[in-house]
Amino acid sequence: EVQLVESGGGLVQAGGSLRLSCAASGFPFDDYAIGWFRQAPGKEREGVSCTSSSDGSTDYADSVKGRFTISRDNAVNMVYLQMNSLKPEDTAVYYCAALNTLYGSTCPGEGYEYNYWGQGTQVTVSS
Repeated sequence: EVQLVESGGGLVQAGGSLRLSCAASGFPFDDYAIGWFRQAPGKEREGVSCTSSSDGSTDYADSVKGRFTISRDNAVNMVYLQMNSLKPEDTAVYYCAALNTLYGSTCPGEGYEYNYWGQGTQVTVSS
């Protein structure tokens, strides 16, 4: 059974930090790029960051560059999103998703290209 399980969300004051985790199982992790997306109430889903399956490359939305850092540990099928200097506008449900890269798809890709999604974790940043 394919699973992507996010954790680490919560309530934090502006300027604070959170570290999100994404635990993957049930698919060949090394063949998949992993992306983080977020969706705030009344807004479109937004790609936040992505880490490739092989060469370690990463990608970030302009809105989070310099504040968020994505990393992955293929040994334990985990991806992390370190979020620093959080702002109220970062408030959203954060999702991790897996993108099969065997057939040419690459980070960051479009949301519809992703094969598997987690249930999400809420991040709330108070002002």
